[in-house]
Amino acid sequence: MESSVGLRERKKEATRRAVHEATLRLTIEHGFEHVTVEAVADAAGISRRTFSNYFASKEDALLYGEEQHIRALVQAVRDRPAEESAWEALRAVMMQFAERVPRAERAWALRTRLAMRHPSLLARQLANHAALERDLADAVATRRGPTQEPVRPLVLAAAFLSSLRIAMRMWIEEDLAREAAEVCAEILDEMGRRFD
Repeated sequence: MESSVGLRERKKEATRRAVHEATLRLTIEHGFEHVTVEAVADAAGISRRTFSNYFASKEDALLYGEEQHIRALVQAVRDRPAEESAWEALRAVMMQFAERVPRAERAWALRTRLAMRHPSLLARQLANHAALERDLADAVATRRGPTQEPVRPLVLAAAFLSSLRIAMRMWIEEDLAREAAEVCAEILDEMGRRFD
């Protein structure tokens, strides 16, 4: 029974990934405004109804990869050693993620560029980031136990995500000339300094 549930979940994840990749590919080829849910379903080899079982919209399908990164990032913060400060944990996790982004990885840059030009994508991406900020603040708060002041985790999560947005925007504007990890380190170091 357990193995069939595991197989079913793997098949569902493979379908989600295929739909996401089809949406990304069609967006690159035709532009987001010219991509339809029907075209995505055809490209992924599924029915329109099956698409609707997995995603509410083409925006959701396109941003699925980003949402997976968000979930993994929050879990990685939770898994960091307890003796690290919250900022050290956030920084370490971001550097691990950034080092995995090869120079040729353009999907992240593409999604960000698209979001800047399409209000429906930007709205969906902002909703993702708001959820991430809440989840990160919760992960930071639980690192030091329930006695921690309530404002600090919120500020740390917001500062961290602002750093990430600045770093990704710089990386994109530089046309991916440097490694993502290098740009992230520069911005995180600056954010980690005291403001006077």
